[in-house]
Amino acid sequence: MTLSFDGTVIVPVASPDDGERTATALAEYLTPTSSVIAVNVIEKGGGVPDKAPMEQREEYAEEIFEGVRRALESTDATVETDVLYGTDVVERIFAESEARNADSVVFTPREGNRLAELLTGDVARRLIKEASVPVVALPSDDS
Repeated sequence: MTLSFDGTVIVPVASPDDGERTATALAEYLTPTSSVIAVNVIEKGGGVPDKAPMEQREEYAEEIFEGVRRALESTDATVETDVLYGTDVVERIFAESEARNADSVVFTPREGNRLAELLTGDVARRLIKEASVPVVALPSDDS
């Protein structure tokens, strides 16, 4: 059985490298009926000061999306990008997947220090454990 994404997929991306790596890994599984929605969640402080100025974070998101578009330009899939805002990254990703009636959330795990994962809540682990739609972790060429 060959894996393909024929419907709508939410693709959370966190950095330019992550965006390009994830889109490159995803490209071979897309069909002409695929709709990719690349999202970058800007985490709001929830009553505490934000980590960086909003304009700077939105510019960084656009840099991320440029790599996604570049990696997917050879596919026939529809590609959208969206900056999301929320106090909980995982909850916001799943809220968007519901709002967009997505068939799945697709990502490539990022390398991380185990201590950093413990301190930050390990978004990849939470995506899988708290899934409200199918979640697919794709292998990347870096693996």
